[in-house]
Amino acid sequence: MKGWVKVHTGSKLPYVSMVKHLLESNEIPVIQLNKQDSSYLFGEIELYVRNEDVVKTNFLLSKLSDE
Repeated sequence: MKGWVKVHTGSKLPYVSMVKHLLESNEIPVIQLNKQDSSYLFGEIELYVRNEDVVKTNFLLSKLSDE
């Protein structure tokens, strides 16, 4: 995925979805890649943003973790 950077990894779909919504509501395009096993639901869900959105994304994610 040239031009995209992984900015978040998690195993809980509701939390990853909330992070994705936060980014999209701030006009940051997001690609979600679900690497979880479909039967046992172990593994990770990854979020990617474009290179030019990494700084803004990191700022938003730092604000999320401060709360």
